[in-house]
Amino acid sequence: MRAKVLKYTAVGQISLRNHLAYVTDFLLRTVFLVIIMYIFLQLWQATYRGEGSATIEGYSLEGILWYILFAESLAMAFPSLTTRVEEEVKSGDVAYRLTRPLSYIGYHYASYASEVAVRVLVNLAVGCTLGIAVFGWPDFGPGWAGFFLVGIGAVTVNFLMNMMLALCAFWIEETRGLEFVYHKLLFTVGGMLMPLELFPEKLQEVCRWLPMQAVLYFPAKTAVNWREADLSSMLLIQLGWIVLLTALTLWIYSRGVRKLNVNGG
Repeated sequence: MRAKVLKYTAVGQISLRNHLAYVTDFLLRTVFLVIIMYIFLQLWQATYRGEGSATIEGYSLEGILWYILFAESLAMAFPSLTTRVEEEVKSGDVAYRLTRPLSYIGYHYASYASEVAVRVLVNLAVGCTLGIAVFGWPDFGPGWAGFFLVGIGAVTVNFLMNMMLALCAFWIEETRGLEFVYHKLLFTVGGMLMPLELFPEKLQEVCRWLPMQAVLYFPAKTAVNWREADLSSMLLIQLGWIVLLTALTLWIYSRGVRKLNVNGG
């Protein structure tokens, strides 16, 4: 067991060093984050003026923009897993991956988590600098720690969802369309565009039964609304989805490997 952990830790460390060499590229990508936050600032300022209230569903203007900043920073940190697996299957590199003394899924998880760690820290560094410049230093209390704690489960759930879609490459050539649909669900019912509390009650009920809330809504709410966030419930929901999605991912993987025909590579 210890040897396996060391293997995947080594994979993560190598991936981390590789991505740290391109921090400048990640910083340039955060220009998009700045543009997005400017647009949301104008949109929500107009919304709060129209409502004539200092808060909406318990969120102040500053609170909701910080929420979006955390959600966007995390969403923009997720690399495209379907592209990687799809290319490995098309080129035949997947056969080489499968012969390694490492789990194919475990290998990708270690690499994926390391890249997300670098990206989210860069995004938060830029985003929080912008937020502090506009609103001043926030009073999140333990929310900072809560964000990273819940963020671990969020990254894992998102990885498993993306891996299930990526493994469809064993049957179909193009999986990016599936990824596109999933990302749009994250943006909407996943709570990236706004907290789920702002949704109609019936839609909130639907969202509570979907795994997308565990990816963006949970970490962002925990960061900015620590006192109202039910941390234990969030972690249990994430754990439940991780167990279920892991079982589904392994099942799809086992069937895909049996069906796999490697052409080239």
